[in-house]
Amino acid sequence: MSLLFYRRPDFVAKLPGPMDKTQCQIYVDRTQKHKKAIPPELSFDNILQNKALPPCALQDFMDYLVYVSHDAENLQFWIWLNAYTTRFYALPPSDQALSPPWSAVEGLQPTGNDAGRPPKTVDKSKFGAEIDFDHPSIVPNAVQSPSFDKQSFISGIANTAKSTADSVEDANAQVGLKWQSFSVQPYRSEIDRVISHYIAPDSPRELNLSHKTRTVVLHALQHTTHPSAFSPVRDLVEGTLRGQSHPNFVRWSICNGNKPKVLFVRNAGIAHVVLAIFLAVILILSKASRWWRLFCFPLFFLGFSVGVAAYKGLCLVIHTGHSRNLRPWEQFGDSASLDSFDNDNEAGLSTDDVYSMSNRSGGGKRGMSMDTFGTGNSFDHEPWVERYKKKPFLQRVYPKNIWIQDETIRILQDRIVWQSHLWSLLASVPLTVAIIAVPRLGVL
Repeated sequence: MSLLFYRRPDFVAKLPGPMDKTQCQIYVDRTQKHKKAIPPELSFDNILQNKALPPCALQDFMDYLVYVSHDAENLQFWIWLNAYTTRFYALPPSDQALSPPWSAVEGLQPTGNDAGRPPKTVDKSKFGAEIDFDHPSIVPNAVQSPSFDKQSFISGIANTAKSTADSVEDANAQVGLKWQSFSVQPYRSEIDRVISHYIAPDSPRELNLSHKTRTVVLHALQHTTHPSAFSPVRDLVEGTLRGQSHPNFVRWSICNGNKPKVLFVRNAGIAHVVLAIFLAVILILSKASRWWRLFCFPLFFLGFSVGVAAYKGLCLVIHTGHSRNLRPWEQFGDSASLDSFDNDNEAGLSTDDVYSMSNRSGGGKRGMSMDTFGTGNSFDHEPWVERYKKKPFLQRVYPKNIWIQDETIRILQDRIVWQSHLWSLLASVPLTVAIIAVPRLGVL
C-alpha cells in the first residue's frame, strides 16, 4: 500500500430493492477493488472467526450493523447458519438421512420474463472461504451461536404477537404452500423458529428477500431441514456481508472520532488555513519584512494536516495515544465505572470494560444482538438514545476515549496520519513560497 496514495475502502452504498443475484455479483465485483485497502488481518473470515481485536472484533462488527448500517439480521443469520451446518453434519448418519440435500435448481427454474434465459450465477471464487454443504469436512470454523435462550425466544414471540407455528403457517400460505412440513426431521422446531424470525414477512429480523427467493426457500424447508435448503439465501447474505457490510465496517473502524468530533476537527483545520491566509494578506499590505510571512507556514501545515486527517475520519490529537472516542451506545453504561477513569488513564479502558458496563446498565442490545432468536434490531427505545440527544455539544465533541487494541488498525491510522502530513507539506511549501514572493504593498 502506497504511503502517499493509500485510501480507505470506498463506501459501498446499498442497492435498492430486495437482495438478488445481480446485486450480489455487483458486490462481489466491488470487493475486488478493496483488496489492497483491507489487510489480510482484517479479512471477513478473520473477523467472523473473532481473530481480529477491537475495534474490529465480531462484537464490534455486530454493533456497526445494529447501530450504523441497520442490517444486523444478515450477520445474525450467517452466524446461525454456520453453526447449524456444523451441528447438522455432527448428527448420526441415520438422522441425516431423514433430511436429504435439497437441489436449489428445483426451486430456481426461470419463470415469466426470465424463461429462456440462462440462470444467473455468482462468481464465488472471488469470495474466498465458503460453506460446502455436500462435504462437511471443509466447513470453515464457524463462530458458534449461543444455545437457544428460552426467555429470548419468548420475548421475540411477544414482539411479533404470534406464535412460531402461526408465523410459519402464514409465511407458507403467502407463497401458496398449504401442506405441513415433515416434523420427524432433525432440528425441525429450530428451522421453524428461523423461518419465523428471518424468512417470514414482517418477522422480527426479516431478511431483505424477494418474493421469488422467499418462495424457493420456504418450499425447500417444507421438504428438508438440510442446510442446503438455505442455499439461495446463503449466497445472497454472504455476498452482502462480504461485498458491502465488511468493507464499510473496516472503513468505519479506521475512524477514531465520532461524527461530532470529526466535524469539529475538520472545521478547526479549515479555520487554521483561513487564519493563515488572513495573516498573509495583513503582512503583504503592511510594511513589515516579507520574512515575517514565514509564520504562515505552520498555520498552513497544521490546518492542512488536521483537515486531511479529519477527512479520513481521524483526529490527530486522539491519535497520539492510539485511542478512539467511545461510540454513543458505549457511553452510557455504568456511569460510576466510566467516571472512575480520569483523563490520564482513560486510554486503558478496554472493550471488555465497556461491554461489561453496557450489560450492567440493562439497556443495551450489545449482548442480545449476538443471540440467534429474540426481538428485532431496532434500538430507538434504548435509554442511551435520549440521553445522548440531551448531551451538550462539547460533551459530544470530547467524550471518553478507549485504547485501540488491534495493531493493524493502528498501522493504518499511522499511515493515514503520515499521508496527511505529506500532503500538507506539499500544499504548504508552495503556498508559503508564493506568499513570500509577493511584493510589499505598505498600505498599512
